[in-house]
Amino acid sequence: MQLSHTVAAVSAVFDEPNLVSAAGLVPLMRLAESAGLQDLADSHLSVPTDKGANAGLKVASVVAGMAAGADSITDMGLLRHGGMPRLFTGAYAPSTLGSFLRSFAFGHVRQLDAVASRFLTGLAQHSRLVAGLGDPQGRVLIDIDDTIIEVHGYAKQGSGFGYSGIRGLNALLATVTTGQAAPVIVGQRLRQGSCGSARGARRLVADALATVNKLGQHAGLRPLLRADSAFYGRATIVTAINAGADVSVTLRLDTTVKKAIASIEETAWATIEYTDAVYDEPTGCWISRAEVAEIPFTAFCSARKSDQVPGRLIVRRIPDLNPKADQGQDTIFTTWRFHAFFTTTDPGVMDTVTADKTHRHHAIIEQVHADLKNSALAHLPSGKFAANAAWLVLAVMAFNLTRAAATLTGPALAKATTATIRRTLVTVPARIATSARRLTLHLPLAWPWQNRWTDLFTATCDPPTAITY
Repeated sequence: MQLSHTVAAVSAVFDEPNLVSAAGLVPLMRLAESAGLQDLADSHLSVPTDKGANAGLKVASVVAGMAAGADSITDMGLLRHGGMPRLFTGAYAPSTLGSFLRSFAFGHVRQLDAVASRFLTGLAQHSRLVAGLGDPQGRVLIDIDDTIIEVHGYAKQGSGFGYSGIRGLNALLATVTTGQAAPVIVGQRLRQGSCGSARGARRLVADALATVNKLGQHAGLRPLLRADSAFYGRATIVTAINAGADVSVTLRLDTTVKKAIASIEETAWATIEYTDAVYDEPTGCWISRAEVAEIPFTAFCSARKSDQVPGRLIVRRIPDLNPKADQGQDTIFTTWRFHAFFTTTDPGVMDTVTADKTHRHHAIIEQVHADLKNSALAHLPSGKFAANAAWLVLAVMAFNLTRAAATLTGPALAKATTATIRRTLVTVPARIATSARRLTLHLPLAWPWQNRWTDLFTATCDPPTAITY
């Protein structure tokens, strides 16, 4: 591909008042309106002074800007170009939105959490955002994990050096996944950078499970909460169980766990499908170096009996092919690396191999972390902690909104990343024309994703039958 030489010169002038660069915001914000975004923010947010006035319009403006690719306050200026005032009203200036966010206190962030939870429920009612949630044969999977959002300098309130060794703030997220739908964020919390992973996890788990219950009835299998070893604590696990969920949590190899692993009979180990596995058709088995076994296990056995949690200890072992240099010559017998997790699932519903495979898929939440950091969470734009906490909640709402819009276009984009959804559905240039008191968006000819964009527009805006000439 090269620049055309048909004409001798090319010039550029920014003077077209009827062009917009993100025509996909029209169906996207119509979907947000149907899900009640503006009304929810107006009714739940009580940010003081004139900076908190018209909270619904300001929240919708930030969410729209994030959906269109903004990752800072200044980027919100993309809502005020060309023909955008003809399509939208109440698109505030970046300085106004910045003042709005800086007026937040911790209580206002919690109010915004309530808005996000109810907004997600509204999106689920207008799309296939959580398809499969009511499937009696399906398992609702809830994942919880934290991530460090890197910041630079000392001006960010709450920033510090955490377990990752980099300066940042700590974002704790909870997602829900089904066999038919991609992850959706059902809970979020911003914490200081030096805090432990499990801080506040109990409250987040309770909020996340409450939101999942509002999304739809899962009359079949109990929801399953998955987490890594940082969240192995009685408060978090008991909260999940009391809320009607099972748990699947990685364990550290402490003395108690090592003793339990040593008691497993050698005949109990079963070969599983793993990264280097080969399927042997004559025997119908997987040839692999990874094996899995389980034994009954009681969590928190040092606590009083009423605080103990019975369940299963499932262990995966892999040959240690990289012995330490000080071990000398190769050993005669195979040495193993062990990975153990505790689960309360019913063995009759989820056997050992299935439970291990299901637990390993907990890593799907890392894709959500990467997605957010590749979009609205590329930066935390304010020096004030509460403003950045509000920014996280708004980024989650934008994430869920784009995911809901993608499900309305069919299966092709239902599990796509935010960047893909934005490129195909949102940042589509268009020219605005007016005829008979009707606005018409003229989009690029031969747009590769025309049919998907049209499906989204039809599902949300329900326009009159197109006129053909």
